[in-house]
Amino acid sequence: MLLASLNPAAVAARADIVDAVRIDGAVLSRSDLVGAATSVAERVGGAYRIAILATPTATTVLAVTGCLIAGVPFVPVPADVGAAERAHILTDSGAQAWLGEKPAEPGGLPHVPVRLHARSWHRHPEPSPQSTAMVMYTSGTTGLPKGVLISRRAIAADIDALAAAWQWTAEDTLVHGLPLFHVHGLVLGLLGSLRVGNRFVHTGKPTAETYAAAGGTLYFGVPTVWSRVVADADAAAALSSARLLVSGSAPLPVPVFDRLAELTGHAPVERYGSTESLITISTRADGDRRPGWVGLPLAGVQTRLRREDGSVAPHDGETIGSLQVRTPTLFDGYLNRPEATAEAFEADGWYRTGDAAVIDEGGTHRIVGRESVDLIKSGGYRIGAGEVETVLLGHPGVAEVAVVGLPDEDLGQRIVAFVVGDAAPDELISFVAEQLSVHKRPREVRLVDALPRNAMGKVVKKELMTWG
Repeated sequence: MLLASLNPAAVAARADIVDAVRIDGAVLSRSDLVGAATSVAERVGGAYRIAILATPTATTVLAVTGCLIAGVPFVPVPADVGAAERAHILTDSGAQAWLGEKPAEPGGLPHVPVRLHARSWHRHPEPSPQSTAMVMYTSGTTGLPKGVLISRRAIAADIDALAAAWQWTAEDTLVHGLPLFHVHGLVLGLLGSLRVGNRFVHTGKPTAETYAAAGGTLYFGVPTVWSRVVADADAAAALSSARLLVSGSAPLPVPVFDRLAELTGHAPVERYGSTESLITISTRADGDRRPGWVGLPLAGVQTRLRREDGSVAPHDGETIGSLQVRTPTLFDGYLNRPEATAEAFEADGWYRTGDAAVIDEGGTHRIVGRESVDLIKSGGYRIGAGEVETVLLGHPGVAEVAVVGLPDEDLGQRIVAFVVGDAAPDELISFVAEQLSVHKRPREVRLVDALPRNAMGKVVKKELMTWG
């Protein structure tokens, strides 16, 4: 059962939870959540597919929960999505209506409002675990966004595996300020809380101050958020009473990891996943936490590394390979894209993540980055951009950095570092050469005012590569 905490027996057992959800100034008790979401379910029951403008509001929470109760697949749509991309998502998904917040440009679809104070206690049968819970669209860095079909079974398996790894229970208060249209904020944060039964607090804009004031035991953040937290020593100290700090969606810079551990007393947990696979690898609450390493496969997850020639890459902590996974949390394909779905899998059923990684002797994983932009082939060497970025972030004159490989007639690709900071480029090149093999040094350092980032704080390296 996906929404295990939302059945009447669970509600009765935890009827004292008057603040099950806090978001955008609204507070929902467990009873409010069930009654209002069931009312939503009765309004959309039988629909083919529903679009939800995924703003961080109580309306969105009830829209999502109502769809899950009714067994109606929903499509979370970013509030700031461009007109062309929104039109593609609506057309491609076949959404019949907007539920919840009404967009300024509804694209010709009818709007079904969510009534915050309506209540229903009708019992809906639990949909099949194999049925689609949502269609989440990818960022579209290689063309139009693809709709990822995510089943109820996959979500339940992922949340249960993470709950075991992180010792996540109904006694926790989970805090984050992340978007509700990505896996991190929506599946882990909101749906995880609905399934586990913990209190859920959305801070709105994820600032150091709002995180410090939330009083949580379990915090989710992307590296940008944790960078803000460590820049405010008082706010960071307020998180010392938390149980677990989790970082994901992009690599956490080692200096931020170290500073977070110093100020809060908690070495953060790092994890890895994707829209297609959900979260598959994580450090554990009771395990070792090394900066730059994302831990071990979750329960039920298998991983393997392949060299370019298809052979098995050794688990020596150094050899870079293509990461593939086999897991019960996998998606059911790309909507309307059978060829893209087939290309994502090996002949034996393993999913090609598109990420490069290394695995050490103990099975701990380190993600090098996307093979398309983070694996640089220069002068016959395979170099992980992340390794070079980590060293550069250790220089006091570097605030932010992104390393890419740009075309080079001699080397194939030359290593270029885009740096936000005030250090001299020649000094940074020498700095890397002193700490890594000489062939890993940047051949060029470009000082920039800012790095292009998406809504989750990830650097958009495809855009950087057009600056060449």
